Amino acid sequence: MQTSLQGQVAWVTGGGSGIGLAAATALVKAGAHVVISGRNAQTNATALATLQALGSAEAQLLDVADKHAVKAAADSLLAMHKRIDILVNSAGTNATKRNFDVLTTDAWDDVVAINLSGSFYCVHAVLPAMRAQGGGLIINVSSWAGLYASKLTGPAYNATKRAVLALTESINMEECGHGIRASSVLPGEVATPIMLKRPVPPAQELLDLMVQVEDMGAAIGFIAQMPARSCINELVISPTHNRFYLGGFESPPKST
Repeated sequence: MQTSLQGQVAWVTGGGSGIGLAAATALVKAGAHVVISGRNAQTNATALATLQALGSAEAQLLDVADKHAVKAAADSLLAMHKRIDILVNSAGTNATKRNFDVLTTDAWDDVVAINLSGSFYCVHAVLPAMRAQGGGLIINVSSWAGLYASKLTGPAYNATKRAVLALTESINMEECGHGIRASSVLPGEVATPIMLKRPVPPAQELLDLMVQVEDMGAAIGFIAQMPARSCINELVISPTHNRFYLGGFESPPKST
């Protein structure tokens, strides 16, 4: 049984593109008023036009690594809408030079600041309002790498995405008595712009075999429309052609 999102307010970080935009699209279609945030004004504007053609939406310029800006963004949202029902932490990054022999301390700090600290700042900013209103949903976008560390994704991404799982579990442990539930979404390879940051970006035929952003939007929309009595603690979604299982990251399968 799916619940209506009419009257609910959702905040989606990293909502200008990729998984964030797909999540925002699914939530808007389900009836929520969606606020997207991101660091790029043009990307936000383009995404907002798409969302407003489907329903009710607005955009904020925000760097989630800035804890003061996150608090101000949440306060502004609450002042306007009086509530935050759903938070989707989708803002994320990785270093291009990501393995220990080339990873810099500055690149490490950037990945930690966005993937982990940024998620925490947003959670910290919305919890008081969710407690006061008697419930809320937090969806944290982790990764297959959060379960299975890989050289492909590198130590900074592996560490931060595994930490997101602990953050999500901590929310459920401490806040379930307030009606607040949290879910970690753990995608395998998804065809998003972050793929272009890989040392060797995948070819188009490989991107076509990956989980697509609309698949992720559908998954996040499903979680958001579950009854408030139920919590999906973790949801793992991977390509059927899973290269982590197949052990190859060079070429797609030969057609037969």
